[in-house]
Amino acid sequence: MKVFKTAIDSIKFFILFFLLVIFISPFLIIVTNTFKTTQQFVENPISWPTRFDFSNYIKAIDYMNFTTGFMNSLIITITAVFIIVLFSSMAAYLFARFKWRINTTIFLAMIASMNIPFQVIMIPLVSIYGKLGLLDSRLTLLFMYLGFGTPFAIFIFHGFIKGIPVSLEEAATIDGCSRTRIFFQIVLPLLKPVLSTVVILDFLWIWNDYLLPSLVLLSPSLRTLPLSIYNFFSTYSVDYSPLMAGLVMTIIPVLVLYLFLQKYIIQGIMEGAIK
Repeated sequence: MKVFKTAIDSIKFFILFFLLVIFISPFLIIVTNTFKTTQQFVENPISWPTRFDFSNYIKAIDYMNFTTGFMNSLIITITAVFIIVLFSSMAAYLFARFKWRINTTIFLAMIASMNIPFQVIMIPLVSIYGKLGLLDSRLTLLFMYLGFGTPFAIFIFHGFIKGIPVSLEEAATIDGCSRTRIFFQIVLPLLKPVLSTVVILDFLWIWNDYLLPSLVLLSPSLRTLPLSIYNFFSTYSVDYSPLMAGLVMTIIPVLVLYLFLQKYIIQGIMEGAIK
């Protein structure tokens, strides 16, 4: 039995290692191509670089206007995540604690809206906002992120809040706490595990989003990092090696964030689902 168990463990290890190689190989190919010239990339994109030359990263910083794109991405992502978390947690508390019939209808409608693909409403949305002259604005983009990000966040928060004992709030009410104070001083601190999950998932989504900013942000000075990548594409050619370097610099911030906080994603989703 011990030999059989060892054999099974070895098979599992090799299967997991094989899957790891498959999933990580695209990223490794991108990284290795950042040290090549564009000609070397075109000739053999999966070959090992002959030398480690960081000049492509310097070119990428210049082509992308990296500092401006990074600050735009940072400002938009942090602001959008903050307003999504704030409004979603408050709305989820309202849905969980107040048993109004209209609350149930609105909650079910918001959950149902999660099944609508963005591509279905993309053209009408841009057309309407364009006619109103509301495009090319960070505020418009933040408003759209709030609308698209709220249903999922409310769904996660709602399941967790229902598991918080109502007796805690009743005791606070007896002590003279208002409903607002109860939420911010009692309920919100208890949402820390699921709060981390929502923050991480929304941060990854908004930081990497290309489609929505490309439709709303028209001025070069407002472009985020994913939009800045398009600067490497000219009419007749593409400078692939600096493009790869730009992709790596765009990925690194969210990759670091995910590696350090990935345990909170699973923990928060599991606790929210169970409760």
